[in-house]
Amino acid sequence: MAMAMVRSSLLRAAVRGRPRSAAPPRRNFASSSHHDDEYETAKWEKITYLGIATCTALAVYHLSKGHPHHEEPPPYPYLHIRNKEFPWGPDGLFEKKHH
Repeated sequence: MAMAMVRSSLLRAAVRGRPRSAAPPRRNFASSSHHDDEYETAKWEKITYLGIATCTALAVYHLSKGHPHHEEPPPYPYLHIRNKEFPWGPDGLFEKKHH
């Protein structure tokens, strides 16, 4: 069935005088699609660069501001319950020494 359709299309092309090797014309859905693509690409490139500049400026602004330093909380006894000493001593590896 498929072979018959191919033969009939080749036969019709030969009758019309069209060469067999000619590829069917490429369909364009919009006549100015190339122009629209260039416009959209340029628009989004500008938006991207503006977004990068905005994010960079906001990051510099936020990171340049100081941040408040809070007092250390009181040493509550229930936070550091030690039933057994560590092999390296009474304090944890990342704790301040209280000696």
